[in-house]
Amino acid sequence: MANFPDDIFFSSIAELQAGMQARKYTSVELTRAFCDRLEKLGPRYNALALLLREESIRQAHDADGYFLRDRIRSPLQGVPYAVKDLVAVAKHPTTWGARPFAGQVFAEDAAVVKKLSKSGAVLTAKLSMVELAGGGGYRFANASLQGPGINPWDRSCWSGGSSSGSGSAVAAGLVPYALGSETSGSILTPSAFCVITGLRPTYGLVSRAGCMALSWTLDKIGPMARSVEDCALVLQAISGGDGDDPGSAGRRFYYAPQFAPPLKETRVGYTPSDFTEGVTPESRTAFAEALAAFRSLGVKMIETKLPDFPYGSMVSTIIGAEMGSIFEDIVANGQVNTLADKRQIAGIKTTQEVLAKDYLKAMRVRRLVQQAFGKMFQDLDMILTPSRTGPANKISEPLDRPGVPASPIIPAGNLAGLPALSLPCGFAGVLPLGIALAGSPFSENKLLAVGKAFQSATNWHKRRPPQ
Repeated sequence: MANFPDDIFFSSIAELQAGMQARKYTSVELTRAFCDRLEKLGPRYNALALLLREESIRQAHDADGYFLRDRIRSPLQGVPYAVKDLVAVAKHPTTWGARPFAGQVFAEDAAVVKKLSKSGAVLTAKLSMVELAGGGGYRFANASLQGPGINPWDRSCWSGGSSSGSGSAVAAGLVPYALGSETSGSILTPSAFCVITGLRPTYGLVSRAGCMALSWTLDKIGPMARSVEDCALVLQAISGGDGDDPGSAGRRFYYAPQFAPPLKETRVGYTPSDFTEGVTPESRTAFAEALAAFRSLGVKMIETKLPDFPYGSMVSTIIGAEMGSIFEDIVANGQVNTLADKRQIAGIKTTQEVLAKDYLKAMRVRRLVQQAFGKMFQDLDMILTPSRTGPANKISEPLDRPGVPASPIIPAGNLAGLPALSLPCGFAGVLPLGIALAGSPFSENKLLAVGKAFQSATNWHKRRPPQ
């Protein structure tokens, strides 16, 4: 059995696979080490929903067989990972983080799990999440079967919802990468709060077959990892068309950094006030430094403003109408009353009253939002904005506390189906902050190229939380 130093748990995907190819350790040894770490530290952060030790060891044995024959199926071969507990894993509970579904088991793996299995990746665990991915709205961080997601940087603070377990686990070195989901902020938020890199893909680029639906026209599955390059490798593996997902775009993503346009030709739009009065006071210095770091890359920084729409109310109406249909049964049978958060219970019940005319109006205006962003991206390659406007909440505080402005790119970008990349960009005291790049649909390679340049020029993404 290999004796692993702490550094191994914070290594990149490429570094981990290079170690296996060089015979420094096997995938089985690496997988056992990560499983041990998950079992020991996962509960410390309320991150672990289900450990899959036996299955992961079998998958690791298969990966080692390929390594012994000098066959590499993908850059992910032999590397452990985990998924948010709304992603189905055959014959194991998929609880959606909620008591009404605690015993729910599916016969087949989700499409993303199947794709990663074909890549030789090793699934070690399912990770905790906010109940029903936050549908209905929740007021406190403890709205989860495992309790509040605990931030490795400050255990009195939240790791962010609803992919809370994915954020905590990657940040604490419990897995090299994880899959999260985003309907309106659930990849960008924990990525920003935990010093990890999160990629929300273009709507329809990654199949959601076998994953819990919250909003059919907004849900997306994406990677949460240590670096831009790690996210790119995972997205390449999980992307692609799927007839079992009605929202599938029928397109694949291929990571092609060699074809990225020169930085000096890349047009990055930003709104200066987003980095000053648009963020919390304790965050302003760090965001100013992050903005300066972007300028130093040599990209063309162009002042702009987001199109003016009521993004928040539109997202709320669309999610409310669609989830009202999805979770109609648990309202009818009373199981909704077993959820942990009282406001979420009330919110889900209220979705049964969303009027068709309001939903259809929101969808019509949504088309105008997409057209407005399409016009905006004729003059820009991407938009730069804070991922969140301040650091993580205290676990004990209500999430709707006053004084924390919202980041408009989250509802706006999700309404328009835009890809976004959250990058660690500094700290407010001991708490992390994140900055985001959002681009036109299917512009992931452009975002990744600029994000990689940013991470090459800075070291925020390499910071580790206190042990």
